[in-house]
Amino acid sequence: MPRTQALSRQLVCHFALYALVAPSLSAQSLGEGFDAYVRAAVQEWDATGLAIAVVKDGELVFADGYGVRNLETGGPVDEHTRFAIGSTTKAMTAAALGMLVDEGKVAWDDAVTDYLPWFAVDDPYLTHELTIRDLLTHRAGMGNTDVLWYERDTTTREVLGKMARIRPAYSLRSSFIYQNLMYAAAGEVVAGVSGMPWTEFVRTRIFQPLGMDETVPLLSEASGGINVADPHDRVEGRTVPIGNASVDPVAAAGSVWSSVSDMSRWLRFLLAEGVTLSGERLLADSTVSELFRPQTLVTPEAFYPTREVTRPDWITYGLGWFQHDYRGHKVDFHTGSIDGMVAIAGLIRDLDLGVYVLANRDHVEVRHALMYRAFDHFLEGTPRDWSTEFKVLYDGLARAAAEREERSLASRIPGTSPTFPPARYVGTYADPVYGSLTVTESGGRLRVDWGPGQVGTMEHWHHDTFRISWEAKWRGSALVTFQQGADGGIASVTMGRMVLGRTP
Repeated sequence: MPRTQALSRQLVCHFALYALVAPSLSAQSLGEGFDAYVRAAVQEWDATGLAIAVVKDGELVFADGYGVRNLETGGPVDEHTRFAIGSTTKAMTAAALGMLVDEGKVAWDDAVTDYLPWFAVDDPYLTHELTIRDLLTHRAGMGNTDVLWYERDTTTREVLGKMARIRPAYSLRSSFIYQNLMYAAAGEVVAGVSGMPWTEFVRTRIFQPLGMDETVPLLSEASGGINVADPHDRVEGRTVPIGNASVDPVAAAGSVWSSVSDMSRWLRFLLAEGVTLSGERLLADSTVSELFRPQTLVTPEAFYPTREVTRPDWITYGLGWFQHDYRGHKVDFHTGSIDGMVAIAGLIRDLDLGVYVLANRDHVEVRHALMYRAFDHFLEGTPRDWSTEFKVLYDGLARAAAEREERSLASRIPGTSPTFPPARYVGTYADPVYGSLTVTESGGRLRVDWGPGQVGTMEHWHHDTFRISWEAKWRGSALVTFQQGADGGIASVTMGRMVLGRTP
């Protein structure tokens, strides 16, 4: 996206200042050229702050930070800066279950209801047949249900309880749809079997033995701490700090905060087949192999747009890891994304090679470029300029999204008016699954409250359709349409695929 001159000058100042800070690990171990490449890519992609670590043959061969933790208040990013690691948490949840498998307390193909007898979806057969393995492979038959937890005032148990009203989107194990709530359920299995909450299990059984002192399982434990990055996004043409979005309601799917320094320990543990840096075995090597064994095919549509450039011959998913072929090797990797924060973890296990990237600008896809660039350094042949190639790809996707938005704006029907005066639309609209949406009126303007981070003002769009402009501007806007009932009054409201009935 284009940058304003003011923002460009601000970033140049930041990069000039922090270029004076020497890497805590010498770039010579990977090559001075790699550090220069990362620095240039961070600036090219307008990444606010970024940290990267590379491990090889059991050693941390590169770790450094670039840019700032907050564009307004500054603070340099280094290898110890904490970011949200998002869905790279999923591999930790799979490993936690692997520890319980090693202890004989659970098996991968046990039924979920053996451990969570209260858990159900709106299909008795699927409820009965769903296994622990299914929870971890996005093949459980369920569509995306993030609307149930994203920026909602809810708990894990409440969200999972709503799954009993959600119909499957496809037959069990026949396809692939990314599903955060299945990982939340996996976290509940960990808690039920171990007798401790998932947060305490990963803290005591993973973070502490690995010496990951900069890692915490929840946003609430990272907020306000020292050397913590703030999320950023593009709002009205400028990169600005935004609010954190909590993943805590589905914690086992993506709530961990960490640094690349700590995550390098995690990668080395996995590459060492379950043995910590101090020599303690936490996972059987056979269990580590199972984590990385391809479990299910991934449809091209469910994979990353990067496939258009990397052109893999096959795409699979393990237990918490996407997988594909690259230059004769198998890559195991996963991204993490939550408002204003991104992560990527990548491994080429047969080369004992790992890369981890964290950044604090929303969907800044330089993460993919840096992972492949690091891989190339240890492979024969000339490295590709992944930053440039992926920038062209993602700039094109951004333009296509902008064109779709323009077409949506063009579909607005001019010259129409609402059926009723504003006060008639006021009320609470609810659904047993999706919760409540409240509409209020003040000074002739309608406002909507759809959860802690989804509050906004409605403007008339056409007929009885209104457009919500969220106060959290980085979340964009949404269209809602009010429907009349048999008595001629407002009976319900539709937002996306959700229909919420008006409460008495």
